[in-house]
Amino acid sequence: MADWNMLTLVGADRPGIVARVTRTLYACGCQLGEASMIRLGGNFTIMLMVSGERPCAEILDALRPVSEELALRIHLDPVPGGLHRHLVPNLQVRVAGADRAGIVADVTEILAEQGFNILELESDVAGDEDHPVYIMNIQGYCERTVEAVQKALSALGSSGVSVEVAPIDVLIG
Repeated sequence: MADWNMLTLVGADRPGIVARVTRTLYACGCQLGEASMIRLGGNFTIMLMVSGERPCAEILDALRPVSEELALRIHLDPVPGGLHRHLVPNLQVRVAGADRAGIVADVTEILAEQGFNILELESDVAGDEDHPVYIMNIQGYCERTVEAVQKALSALGSSGVSVEVAPIDVLIG
């Protein structure tokens, strides 16, 4: 079994970040695993599982010129686990409401009480400066029914938050 490290890089978005980082990792003999790369607020972040024969210090040394040139903050940590060891989401939760502090905490606390394991969460603010609308999409795994999770979240309606829970159809094979 391979030893895996979690590589994270964050910096201002610009073309070529992924190409430069992955070329450097390839040159180090690293195998790339699962990845999440996203642009948030003009910044780009990479979370990438990396495995290889070289120690973490050597991988960081190889990436340092790229991270300095592109002004990326870099972090590398050994992590347990490996590829293909994740849950497949079975529920999706869509949230929309007037943007206010605490929406994420309110929704995720109720989901946690339901045993909902958040696998992916994306959010955005729409509307305009005077009337911002917070939009959040969550995918996860929960053994409770769609109806039970929807009922638990229904209390948020009194605070002006609209929540929709739906099953995710997963086709495998």
